[in-house]
Amino acid sequence: MAESPAPLRKHVRHPDGKDRCPWPGEDPLYVAYHDRDWGVPERDSRALFEKLILDGFQAGLSWITILRKRESFRAAFDQFDPEKIVRYTPQKVEALMQDAGIVRNRAKIESTVKSAGVYLDIEAKEGFSNYLWSFFDGAPIQNKLRHMGEMQAQTPLSEKISKDLKKRGFNFCGPTIVYAFCQATGMVNDHLVGCHRHAECAALALPKTRKR
Repeated sequence: MAESPAPLRKHVRHPDGKDRCPWPGEDPLYVAYHDRDWGVPERDSRALFEKLILDGFQAGLSWITILRKRESFRAAFDQFDPEKIVRYTPQKVEALMQDAGIVRNRAKIESTVKSAGVYLDIEAKEGFSNYLWSFFDGAPIQNKLRHMGEMQAQTPLSEKISKDLKKRGFNFCGPTIVYAFCQATGMVNDHLVGCHRHAECAALALPKTRKR
């Protein structure tokens, strides 16, 4: 979640009768993202790579800006296939710099190419998803936030993950970006307790019962 929350902002009731966190407002795209994506535990390595890269592109911008360009980003970066991205040539980087559908930041584009190689190394050795979830012992942190003033911008754990990502070769992954990434990918459930998605995301984190 990108924007700095105002203190004491609690959940709000929408015209559909559902209570939601206040940060998406009433923007249909943002509300859909809040309801379908944000806070859902993500275990797919490629999807986690995509989100980490997009959060890096968000640095200095609002998440809604990136969200509105997400499909263009996916098209430009070959659906965030690391095996394709790692082979990008300087000519491809130049082509991306001319693509108005994405954020045309050379440092971030070149970092994405580098990060694809780092991702492939981690994925081959331990699994990128396993690597990230190991910081949480495989289970999401379930916070009980009553209002936005209780939401943190970063934590000691996000600082630890940030340092490790940087040591391995990732860029644009400071502790604030990493915490936003952890919130979005359900490693931390930061939906307000009054939001209908808090309980739903918490239920998704529970181990599935084996059918007899």
